[in-house]
Amino acid sequence: MRLYLMRHGATAGNELRRYVGRASDEPLSETGVAQCARAGSFAQAETVYASPLKRALETARLCFPEARVVEVADLEEYDFGDFEGRSASDMVDDAAYRAWVDGGCVARCPGGESREEYVRRTNAALADLLKQASQRGEERVFVVAHGGTIMAALSELCDEVPSGGDRYFGWHVGCCEGYEANVHLVGGAIRLSRPTRFTRLAL
Repeated sequence: MRLYLMRHGATAGNELRRYVGRASDEPLSETGVAQCARAGSFAQAETVYASPLKRALETARLCFPEARVVEVADLEEYDFGDFEGRSASDMVDDAAYRAWVDGGCVARCPGGESREEYVRRTNAALADLLKQASQRGEERVFVVAHGGTIMAALSELCDEVPSGGDRYFGWHVGCCEGYEANVHLVGGAIRLSRPTRFTRLAL
């Protein structure tokens, strides 16, 4: 089975470099809609799985116009808590934010979640989705979610090391980009291999 993990198009908050997470249910901006158009569409897909947030659902419908869109709970972006909707420049004097960044962005955001909690949440949802798709005999699985979803999946479910060496942030992709990877069921657990980055839906 082959997995296609795609990040949504841009929102106004993305363009302003704000933390747009689980609590920011923003629609696509004009730029985001244009990014979807540049990414192309894949009309042959019968089903696309998506985060329940507007930006992911809109991207799924634009880029997979003939597909049935299935919302998957817990694929939402990181819960940034008190940092939500703010940019790094907004928080330059925020001691809690500086401590979070200086600690590698792994501790729990005030009012939000830690990286460990986030990775566990999204990867559990993705693993359940992939196991069910495998049981149905799906050969290709399309998922539209968030940059964090992609980094969480590849940092924990894949043995390859990304270019740059950072196990988590090294898998970062731009809006309407993503990775495709082979899916393996090993002892009841999901593993990913041979991830390849894509910038267009030339599948």
